[in-house]
Amino acid sequence: MLNIFKIALRNLSRYKRRTILVGLLIALGVVAVQVFVAASGSYKTLIVSQITDAMLGHIQIHKKGYLVSIENVPMNQNIPQHGVATIEKILKETPGVETFSMRIRLGGMISNYTETTNLRLYGIDPVREYKTVPLLPKRIISGSSDLPPGHILVPQMLARGLNLKVGDPVVIIATNKDGSVNGKQFTVGGIVESAPGPGGRDGYIGIADAAEILRMEEPEVSEIAVRVKNFNNLKAVYADLEKRLPGGTAGAGCAPIGTTIAGGGKGGLEIHSWEKLSPFANIAKMIDLLTVFIKIMLIAIVLISVLDVMMMSVYERTREIGTLAAIGTLPGKIVAMFVIEGGLLGLFGAIAGNILGFAGILAIRATHYTFSFGMREGFVLDPSMRMGDVLFVSTVVVLISILGSLQPALKASRLEPIKALKSV
Repeated sequence: MLNIFKIALRNLSRYKRRTILVGLLIALGVVAVQVFVAASGSYKTLIVSQITDAMLGHIQIHKKGYLVSIENVPMNQNIPQHGVATIEKILKETPGVETFSMRIRLGGMISNYTETTNLRLYGIDPVREYKTVPLLPKRIISGSSDLPPGHILVPQMLARGLNLKVGDPVVIIATNKDGSVNGKQFTVGGIVESAPGPGGRDGYIGIADAAEILRMEEPEVSEIAVRVKNFNNLKAVYADLEKRLPGGTAGAGCAPIGTTIAGGGKGGLEIHSWEKLSPFANIAKMIDLLTVFIKIMLIAIVLISVLDVMMMSVYERTREIGTLAAIGTLPGKIVAMFVIEGGLLGLFGAIAGNILGFAGILAIRATHYTFSFGMREGFVLDPSMRMGDVLFVSTVVVLISILGSLQPALKASRLEPIKALKSV
């Protein structure tokens, strides 16, 4: 076998220019894949973190039917107190859950005593909320994130429209589930950066203030945001929660429950990961799809390149192959010689491509390339080459190179010695 490796290396060195050109072509494909995977992965991670860690959380739990009418912020779809206690116990017992936060969502009007406009509010416990969505405090561009009773975090776009500043008084008017209207005066405690998409009009108040405005006789919550310990295990935690919730069925997308949780016996719970809650999940899916296309292009480049050079090698070395066959070289060894030659060509291309790809990624990091997302600018692209991607791409390249050389190798092994020796 060692002799076959030596012969394969010698054959590659015999045609140096062709070997270098094909190797560079393979390396170029590897560079394109590695740089794209690293850059798109960094871009995707930044977008997802802004959505999950600054607004949504990783998973949300609602009463069944709430999400369908979420734009209307339905007051009759809240989870009652005894249901919240049961869910809280389940979440604490779920190993993959890091923390969670109770929220009351409500729609209302905000007035600066001169102008009035509509907004949506989250009633939150700031301590638990900031653990569940740790980037939320960083969205506060002025004022404080403490959110004491009687204070409100106003979205930036509404603050501009109403000319509000930290410390200004405002009035919030909301309608509870019985149809009665209630109002409460607040002090602007901070201006929060408006989120991209429909969340641009979302403000924040304390959960006790939200219950007061809605005149809740007993505490209720609209949704429970959950943060998992390891984002890569999100699907596993999601499935685990479906099983743990009373009556839950893994994979069903919602977990029906009885009167103990929902009240009334007709309700249930819905559990959704962030992909089901944000339209920006389509961007992440598109990035994954583009990554697959880029990898397919790499396979095509390697396969065509190796197949072409191996076919040419068989054609040019027909008499040599005939000589080997005439002196008793077994067809299997001839096949092995060409397959190893193709595999080494792919290996050299993969090594060169990974080195050049790593250099390209370092160059991107050195330029501190920035981009904007929604209304926020200044996100710095921070690509990195993961060992898993290096091993995967290298393995694919070598295997495809072997596959590409297999057909020419079989053709070479089937040549008749006498006809091959007569070949010019």
